[in-house]
Amino acid sequence: MAARHKARKRALDVLFEAEMRHVPAQQVLAERAAAADPAVNPYTVTLVEGVGAHAEQIDELISTYAEDWTLERMPAVDRNVARLGVFELVWVSEIPDAVAISEAVALVAELSTDNSPAFVNGLLARISRVKPSLAG
Repeated sequence: MAARHKARKRALDVLFEAEMRHVPAQQVLAERAAAADPAVNPYTVTLVEGVGAHAEQIDELISTYAEDWTLERMPAVDRNVARLGVFELVWVSEIPDAVAISEAVALVAELSTDNSPAFVNGLLARISRVKPSLAG
């Protein structure tokens, strides 16, 4: 498993746990970093901190482009994978859009429902198409 894929999966674990515990993701990340051996991958930190820093804009984009789905109605895994994917699409310029989308789809294919890969793929593809008009 590639290092960035592992970092994305670990970031998802942090975001999911934070949501379930109703605490900031940065708190969960700090707890994991304190207990980690080996250390938390720097890209995991980038993802968690980036999603946290842009949470309002990310959720707004998801809400706008998720056809017939509200954030609250989405499975928690899908919602948090979508957040990671949107962050990578809009704010991480060194990751190609196709890679960000593919990685998000792979995560939900592994961890969520049978319908999740098509949903996340469609959502992120729509956001990718409008990306040039977004202020990142």
